Amino acid sequence: MNLNNDKRIVMTLDAGGTNFVFSAIQGGKEIVDAIILPAGQDTLEKVLKTIIKGFEEVSKHLSSEASAISFCFPGPAEYEAGIIGDLANLPTFRGGVALGPMLESVFEIPVFIRNDGDLFTYGEAIDGLLPEINTLLEKHNSPKHFNNLFGATFGTGFGGGIVSYGDLLPGDNSASGEINRLRNKLYSQYSVEESVSIRGVKNVFIRETGISAMDCPEPRDIFHIAQGEKQGNRDAAIKAFHEMAEVAGSALADAVSLIDGLVVIGGGLSGAHPVFLQHLVDEMNNSFKTPSGELLDRMEIKAYNLENPEELEKFLNGDAREITVPFTDKKISYDPVKRIGVGVSRLGTAEAVSIGAYAYAIHRLDNE
Repeated sequence: MNLNNDKRIVMTLDAGGTNFVFSAIQGGKEIVDAIILPAGQDTLEKVLKTIIKGFEEVSKHLSSEASAISFCFPGPAEYEAGIIGDLANLPTFRGGVALGPMLESVFEIPVFIRNDGDLFTYGEAIDGLLPEINTLLEKHNSPKHFNNLFGATFGTGFGGGIVSYGDLLPGDNSASGEINRLRNKLYSQYSVEESVSIRGVKNVFIRETGISAMDCPEPRDIFHIAQGEKQGNRDAAIKAFHEMAEVAGSALADAVSLIDGLVVIGGGLSGAHPVFLQHLVDEMNNSFKTPSGELLDRMEIKAYNLENPEELEKFLNGDAREITVPFTDKKISYDPVKRIGVGVSRLGTAEAVSIGAYAYAIHRLDNE
């Protein structure tokens, strides 16, 4: 999909618990300065009027009419129908709110809503990690080409999204890619999100150091401590990110076993990847034991750390060869190495979500 030359305008919204940030995109680029309005209102009517006002303000700055509205909004939701369910961070949303149909009625243009994990993954599939890796494989004359991408966001929570052959996989209940609900490898009574999140990193650091929750530094500082760039308990800092990586790697191995594609990681914690990414990939490549005591690879495929130059080179080279088609003199390219790669966002999470929202709207407009 070539977004750069597309003249259609799509209005967007970044919906947080504190602020609503409105903008518009054309040709894959933001074309108006962001308009920020407070999200916290004491009634649903006020929240909805704020959302309408934000898009009205954006439309005043456009050189031509918008073709669609596209944005991410927290769930639970029935995204295909544009209905938002009971939200934790926006408590006025209760009982099912037809947000998409309301906006379509007001602005008389199509409205597309997804969650942030979906749009992050779509942005990276369109203009981020997925096309970058395929371009590198072509330069290495590899017969491999990837069409599937799992996106995982490490931040306040642990989110996910799936893109397969250019299409976002929505799920029948708007719940595909919800990796946060997998079982936690280290704490079986918990979900994986209790470890793969900001609170998870801080809880391990608190446990390992014995400090109070009030005195616990933020993950950014814990990362710098782990890197030796700040004073503090370095062993505890490394432990905090390695425990997160072990739990995340186990969950991603489960996900990739079903999806069989590249993995891209984003979110606020992804900036700490120098500390945890190799540990995560090693966990994905871990082994099971059989009843006879033999080892069985955790996955049928091997995961490579795309941020490690040596592993990236092995990933790109594979074992490409030519084989002869039986009973002919024809030869075809073949690479028997079953592999996927795990890398961090090439666009940055916010930009990937923004591009994903625009690209998703254009894709839907072209196919409906």
